[in-house]
Amino acid sequence: MSLIVPVILCGGAGSRLWPASRESFPKQLIAFGGRESLLQATLSRVMTNSYAAPLIVAGHEMRFLVAEQVRALSKDATILLEPARRDSCAAIIAAAAHVRAVHGDDALVLVLAADHSIPDAAHFNRTVAEAAPAARAGRIVTFGIVPDNPATGYGYIKPGDVLPGMGPVRTVERFVEKPDAVTAERLVSEGHLWNAGNFLFVAGAFLREARAHAPDILADVQAAVSDAFHDLDFIRLEPEAFKRARAISVDFAIMEKSAQLAVMPSTFRWSDIGSWDAAWQIAEKDADGNSATGDVVLLDAKNTLAYSTGPLTTVIGGQDLIVVATRDAVLVAPRDKAQEVRTLVKALEKAGRAQATEHLRAYRPWGDYEQIDKGGRYQVKRITVKPGGILSLQSHVHRAEHWVVVTGTARVTINDEVKLVGENQSVYIPLGAVHRMENPGKVPLELIEVQSGSYLGEDDIVRYEDVYGRG
Repeated sequence: MSLIVPVILCGGAGSRLWPASRESFPKQLIAFGGRESLLQATLSRVMTNSYAAPLIVAGHEMRFLVAEQVRALSKDATILLEPARRDSCAAIIAAAAHVRAVHGDDALVLVLAADHSIPDAAHFNRTVAEAAPAARAGRIVTFGIVPDNPATGYGYIKPGDVLPGMGPVRTVERFVEKPDAVTAERLVSEGHLWNAGNFLFVAGAFLREARAHAPDILADVQAAVSDAFHDLDFIRLEPEAFKRARAISVDFAIMEKSAQLAVMPSTFRWSDIGSWDAAWQIAEKDADGNSATGDVVLLDAKNTLAYSTGPLTTVIGGQDLIVVATRDAVLVAPRDKAQEVRTLVKALEKAGRAQATEHLRAYRPWGDYEQIDKGGRYQVKRITVKPGGILSLQSHVHRAEHWVVVTGTARVTINDEVKLVGENQSVYIPLGAVHRMENPGKVPLELIEVQSGSYLGEDDIVRYEDVYGRG
């Protein structure tokens, strides 16, 4: 019996978990109280003998972050890059088409979101095994979670009759969009299931349903898969064809129309962590119902989530609160207003606030940098270059730079000169000089960079060479 091919969808910005999650570093890459990020936990869940190497579908701008998290697990995965966001339908069609090309028409595919929490991997995998016969028989199986509360943040599925010879798998009578509180109570009492948005199917069977219900999307995406090409360790979908694809969710485009859809009632613990309240629901709590992560002190607080990646964060007498602090933004809200964080982020974006989408720390394939201070004609950054990391050979039109090495040794190129710069040593990069920095050592290289000039934007870079294939 062939192995199941896991497909992990790693798109999305996770704006409801702002300010921790932002476009530049979304929630699937964050470790919420654990050692592994949500993406890594999802990968770990399917690293058993029942599964083939995973296929990760991610956006171009996240490629190096995703690859780094995969490497940290010392496991193999294929990373398929979307040139633009086109919602889940195009992403899943691309994955299914790629899997069929590699593994054949009858390959069994498990589609998972990278940002869901499923703490009991063994229970989850037993459920997948129970659903496999129905998928191999041509059904598209979705996983419906038996609710433990009348949640209003999830869609619902009404299960129908048991399918003969397919274990507990049932037909699907209908989908229900996210309900209000009264409707949610009724749906739970009537036996509806939460729609987890994860699927199990045979690649060919799903593509046949796509041809029946979304032929335009299928045509564009198949063209993008046919003309895909390798770039370093990634596979890039052909941009023009993929960008033509209609942006729509797979539920609306295919699942709600398909006569082959089935649902597997599931009792494993699951959360899409779609809000800070959902994060509080699944978190470990003290005797007063508080969840504290980071440098946090709580006094006389109850049922409160406090999360800090930056300053010391203190709460006195708070009840049913969300308090989230990063170096450049703080969120305070009642837990029952958690779904409105996304509205807040949209307002910040409209106002042109960089904090809406960007962190002070930016990640690059060679390491990362973090803004420490900024003025009218200067900027100070802390830069970390991982062992073997090499910045591009570049020059700047508007700024000069001073580098002070704090830890490790840098190999620095300035025009025709190459030299080593060690701890407590510094080097000056004149405006217009062609330069490069690399870490030849076996420990991370840390340095402080002081930029000065008339313009300090990240787009003031003229690249001449780049080992990571950036233009």
